[in-house]
Amino acid sequence: QVQLVESGGGLVQPGGSLRLSCAASGTISSINNMGWYRQAPGKQRELVATITTGGSTNYADSVKGRFSISGDNAKNTVYLQMNTLKPEDTAAYYCNAYLRAYGSSWRDYWGQGTQVTVSS
Repeated sequence: QVQLVESGGGLVQPGGSLRLSCAASGTISSINNMGWYRQAPGKQRELVATITTGGSTNYADSVKGRFSISGDNAKNTVYLQMNTLKPEDTAAYYCNAYLRAYGSSWRDYWGQGTQVTVSS
């Protein structure tokens, strides 16, 4: 069984910063990549940023230059540093991992989500 546990969401003023963390645990055999997605009310879930275990990153255009994703392979953990936050960044942020658990095939796993609210 695999779990993704997120932390670090909250309320922040425009221009502020937050750091999200996500740790994957359980019977993990191998991880290909981890990342963050977000979903605002009434909108579809969208990609924010991803990182492979080799360190390659990918960002949504809307967060480039403001957000930074990093990972710790030894801890199966991914971080999202969010700077210069805007009200339009308000959403539930979901951690994602594409991994293989022992005895299972490669598939996506999701965290429970953490709320980020940017408001004055």
